[in-house]
Amino acid sequence: MKKLAALLLSVILLLSFAACGKTDNGGTAQNDTNELEKITVCLDWTPNTNHTGLFVALAKGYYKEAGLDVTIIQPPENGAVQACSAGQAQFAVDFQDTLAPAFTSDTPMDVTAVAALIQHNTSGIISKKGEGMDRPAGIEGKEYLTWDNPTELAIMKKVVTDDGGDWSKVKIIPNTVTDEAQDITANPSHAIWVFYAWSGINAEISGVDTDFFYFKDIDSTFDYYTPVLVANNSYLASNPEQVKAFLKATKEGYEFAIENPEEAADILVAGDETGSLTGSEDLVKASQIWLADKYVADAPQWGYIDAARWNAFYAWLYSEGLIEKEIPENFGFTNEFLS
Repeated sequence: MKKLAALLLSVILLLSFAACGKTDNGGTAQNDTNELEKITVCLDWTPNTNHTGLFVALAKGYYKEAGLDVTIIQPPENGAVQACSAGQAQFAVDFQDTLAPAFTSDTPMDVTAVAALIQHNTSGIISKKGEGMDRPAGIEGKEYLTWDNPTELAIMKKVVTDDGGDWSKVKIIPNTVTDEAQDITANPSHAIWVFYAWSGINAEISGVDTDFFYFKDIDSTFDYYTPVLVANNSYLASNPEQVKAFLKATKEGYEFAIENPEEAADILVAGDETGSLTGSEDLVKASQIWLADKYVADAPQWGYIDAARWNAFYAWLYSEGLIEKEIPENFGFTNEFLS
């Protein structure tokens, strides 16, 4: 009986140590009775360097270590925010400007921004170098490629006009471009709105000399948050600890990308199940290196949303009649769940 008791004790100790061990991906092994919390994150587009921290946190086991089973999905036809609002995803990626209609419609989306993925607006106008479009007024007499979005066109009109240009003399044509570097090479009169982390870097590695200006440098009102991570409001209310755990693990993913941009780029490409990044590894790596110090920049920490900047942009939208309802100050975002 003593031998049997000793044997049973040994087995119990071995099982206890196994339950506390690390998994291959760095996460803590879970007890069979302690299931992981399932979370779905819906991207705004195919995987790119805006999303790297999410893929790093998944691949490195940060989510699993936090007790989370995270799945990253592509957006449905009706969009990521709609999916999140409907409860089909707990989190989604979107942009402050496109969230405005979601907050002011007769049936507003049930979401709140909980983290800024990149601290400052990195979008602006790219053009062929030497064509005079290194400042907004220089677009007068040239061609601007538009998505025909009212907010986009209002921003363009303001920056051109404030710089002394005549917006009425800008020819507006539809934007159907997939490679901006190639387009401005073939069409030197074109001005295109892009995010520098992708299209600007693509021009650099393609050897295309460009002129570029940031909207945030022209008018601080346009230093709005793009992109942001939003969460379903019901999920926020009922699962605050899981939200905090998710954001903490995501923060670790972005911090890893900051410190190890090349390895993070490899992780992003490997995690892209759409295959859209295959063949673009050099661009992904260069973009990741460029973005490394943009995720946090001058903010107190990753994910932080500055109320003054958030409010200023929405106040401008309302003053210009671009939204029908005024968005109250500090509405639509929170820093409450950041670690």
